Amino acid sequence: MSKDESTEMESLRKRSSVTSFNASNPSTIDTSSPPEELDLTKRSSWFPWDVQVVEWDVLLASTAIKLLLFPSYRSTDFEVHRNWLAITYSLPISKWYYDTTSEWTLDYPPFFAYFEKLLSIPASLIDPRIVDLNNLNYSAWSVVAYQRTTVILTELVLGVAVLRFIRGSVDPSIQRIISASLFLHPGFLIIDHIHFQYNGFMFGILLWSILMARNGNKLVSGILFAILLNFKHIYMYLAPAYFIYLLRSFCLSPTYQLQTKNFVSLANAVIAVFVVSLGPFIVMGQIPQVLSRLFPFTRGLNHAYWAPNFWALVTAADRVLLKYARRTGADIPINISGVASTSRGLVGDTVFAILPNIQPIHTFIITIAWQSIWLIKLWRTPTYKSFLTALTLCGWTSFLFGWHVHEKAVLLVLIPLSLLASERQAYFRTFIIASVAGIFSLFPLIFTPGESLVKVIYSTLWITFIYVPLSRRVYEFPKSLSYVILDTLEKIYLAGFPFLLLFVSLFPMLGNRWQGSNVAQTNNTCLSTDSFSCPDPEPSAPASFSASALEFLPLMTTSVYCAVGLVWGFLRLMYVYLNETTYQGQLSGIR
Repeated sequence: MSKDESTEMESLRKRSSVTSFNASNPSTIDTSSPPEELDLTKRSSWFPWDVQVVEWDVLLASTAIKLLLFPSYRSTDFEVHRNWLAITYSLPISKWYYDTTSEWTLDYPPFFAYFEKLLSIPASLIDPRIVDLNNLNYSAWSVVAYQRTTVILTELVLGVAVLRFIRGSVDPSIQRIISASLFLHPGFLIIDHIHFQYNGFMFGILLWSILMARNGNKLVSGILFAILLNFKHIYMYLAPAYFIYLLRSFCLSPTYQLQTKNFVSLANAVIAVFVVSLGPFIVMGQIPQVLSRLFPFTRGLNHAYWAPNFWALVTAADRVLLKYARRTGADIPINISGVASTSRGLVGDTVFAILPNIQPIHTFIITIAWQSIWLIKLWRTPTYKSFLTALTLCGWTSFLFGWHVHEKAVLLVLIPLSLLASERQAYFRTFIIASVAGIFSLFPLIFTPGESLVKVIYSTLWITFIYVPLSRRVYEFPKSLSYVILDTLEKIYLAGFPFLLLFVSLFPMLGNRWQGSNVAQTNNTCLSTDSFSCPDPEPSAPASFSASALEFLPLMTTSVYCAVGLVWGFLRLMYVYLNETTYQGQLSGIR
């Protein structure tokens, strides 16, 4: 970097009230407020009113796409949320977490229940049948349009957050690309606007919390995260990073002296959030019932479609060992109950045929052990960048090693990782590998022909939009033979995804020819309904090449191939984070 460029960057930092840290010594802690931070707070609002033309264009274009998807495929998550509208509207709060009228019982924390209650009021005015508790599987155009619209409108929380990331960033042009990539993320299109959920809204709250940490407003950052936890408890995956960061940088001084005022303020604020959320249920003595809904540990290690994590690789390895034992007659003990368990695409206890079985306590210990590595590093260097990287790794660790992880939880990795993408080549390549593998792992959620074309084209355009400008900014030619080999292997892995797409697309037709039946039908039904009621394989079916084994093969292949990329990306980011002693380059989102 030239001297002139350095001077200009420093000027940008000062004008933007950049949170100070010593680039040559990242362990230096500066918990004081930037000189201009108070002035910035006074002259800016939470909504960036100076929206530029290109930003309006992104909003209008994305909204048009989402409107066109109104009549598209919907999973039973659509009926889940419609039923929650009915529960919160029709029943008193004392019965919300007890109702079993539908199989889709309320199993999100109270803030989300209050959110559904709020949405149920206009729904009752638009069409009273939407909030009729006994009107199960209601799919009239009124409910479709209303629920799709609520997803679009609530996602504006995310839109405003990513705009705020641009304002005051070190490099607004690069941050604008990253912000656009977050708002247009294929994960949100697939899961929220086709499959149907409210992830954009909740990740918007998360990004607001991260933004407040970036701006040095750590009290508000902690409050927003506490609010988020009471919307969806899956964000507990990220809680350890928040706890260490806020404790070390906000509640303790650089010399480890307790900042009593900060500690009490944060503790009281977080407690107040939980009291508002859980208070009514504490008074009614319903906390055990609420917790039983939130944490159903009776489900198995794997979801029906294996999330592309470490356990997918272990489960696949168990199947390979079973095939080996049967073909060679090796003297290896075989658990008969595990022969069909791990390859049939069901929700329930995952029983291994060869390898030792995994229990929830095992996944918990492994997750905590891995997370402690990032948390120790974060404790020593509680800067914003260190927090953001540790936050990403905590979510990644929980995704890879957690119990009964859903494939949709990969967004907990991809969203915060996006904010690191422009740092330098090591982060960018990790981002690309994780994004391609993570987004592809969501493809099986959408299997209908029209929507399948949309997901592939949209995701391809998205990754191209990100890759071209960011690669020009951060690309570094490999400097040693080992890096050349590593770079080549990673490119080969990424080049395999078109072939994987071709395989999973053509396999049902080949399966029909081999088996004389549609081998994808049962598999797709399992994914579309999430009903956990797919039929067991016939006991008499040959284990080596049965229809029940073949019908799960495309999903298993997708899960395992994507898991390889996500595990490798995890190890990559871990190495970069633990070995980074200086902050080279710049992070466009850092202040």
